[in-house]
Amino acid sequence: MFDAKPSARGLSRQAEAASDAKMPPINTQAIKVACSNCNLRELCLPLGLKAEELDRIDEIVGIRLKVRRGATLFNNGEKFTALYAIRTGFFKTCIATEDGRDQVTGFQMAGEIIGLDGIVNDHHTCNAVALEDAEVCLMPFDRIEELSREFTSLQRHVHKIMSREIVREHGVMLLLGSMRAEERLAAFLLNLVQRLHARGFSQSELLLRMTREEIGSYLGLKLETVSRTFSKFVDDGIVEVQQRHVRIVNTGALKLIVNNQQSCQ
Repeated sequence: MFDAKPSARGLSRQAEAASDAKMPPINTQAIKVACSNCNLRELCLPLGLKAEELDRIDEIVGIRLKVRRGATLFNNGEKFTALYAIRTGFFKTCIATEDGRDQVTGFQMAGEIIGLDGIVNDHHTCNAVALEDAEVCLMPFDRIEELSREFTSLQRHVHKIMSREIVREHGVMLLLGSMRAEERLAAFLLNLVQRLHARGFSQSELLLRMTREEIGSYLGLKLETVSRTFSKFVDDGIVEVQQRHVRIVNTGALKLIVNNQQSCQ
């Protein structure tokens, strides 16, 4: 169906690394994927595709990979061959800093596309790590490019995905460049619950798949600051927190925290 040798080598290296770390490796068993029957197709595929166009996409989305919690989907420096549509689970992307720390650059969930970082120079520029057991659909990029030339709606959709990543990067720059700790955490929680709600989850309750340390890395805050800010939100009656379970009691208050900051720009 497609040349999977580069990906197979990459996955083999990941499996060896996972074994050395005593973590379950990626399961590379081929599972036939049918985009036309997927309940997330409206999130990662353009709307209004004809039946024959969906069939063509089904042909190129050849396999589904199971990624165990803590395992790596792809590594920084690895050859780029495919994009991955997250079917289930949660991922973080991160890069290693000079002092050996992991700097979190993003969190990705079901219905989102991961791997766009590799397009620019044919090699991935970050690590993608599963925060829980996950499944991803592998989409060979050369086949996507080929099909995009036939279906303009698919081409526009790929461009929209890339544009969304640019907008997300701008949002992160705003978080790190001008917002105080309370504003950063409020914006993070609002963004997270909004994305989850688009997938049919609650507008007010969420389970944090990431640790507070990982949230702090993403927001440019120390672990103690993240914990202290969560506690302040609890004391102010804005959220209720029980370990990783968070219930937003006052969405308006979170929005007010963010909007007050933006009005000062």
